[in-house]
Amino acid sequence: MPSNTKVEVRRSPRRRRTVSAYRDGDTTVVLVPATFSRAEEKRWVDQMLRKLEAKEGRRRPGDRELRERAVELAERYLDGGRLPDSVRWVDNQNTRWGSCTPDTGTIRISRRVAGMPSWVVDYVLLHELAHLYIPHHGRDFWDLVRRYPKAERARGYLEGYSAGSRSEGCAHAAEDDDLGEDEVALEE
Repeated sequence: MPSNTKVEVRRSPRRRRTVSAYRDGDTTVVLVPATFSRAEEKRWVDQMLRKLEAKEGRRRPGDRELRERAVELAERYLDGGRLPDSVRWVDNQNTRWGSCTPDTGTIRISRRVAGMPSWVVDYVLLHELAHLYIPHHGRDFWDLVRRYPKAERARGYLEGYSAGSRSEGCAHAAEDDDLGEDEVALEE
């Protein structure tokens, strides 16, 4: 389980035998029957955390799959003229969804995006791929990004996710996100 994940156990008098768990932002919520002993609760919480991790691990692509997807998107929406040299997940971007260094063709995507819907991951990738062509956020840049049919929907999703995180008192450490002057990032 990621070290920044909190666990909240909710006991329900209506539950008799079922246990369930889900992610709510950076919190894992585990629902257990109110009749469970503390030992049963701990055993089930541990088991549910392992199950969630396994499920999410199957859903999250690795760096190789992420690069392959980036290449597919570049070819489909950006005519494949500029392909990234490197695309990888990173753990140190807490206020950015992704970043790009156009000079080296390097794209980094925050691991926080990994659990989001695939069309949102695709948008973040396409946004960073567009920086390989245009390093700033001018009109030409946004014209490229809008080639992705779900661009506005994905931007709305990310904005809503950010607003929800802030409203729950989620703090982000900007010092973790140092970028060089030749790097461009998609920020929250």
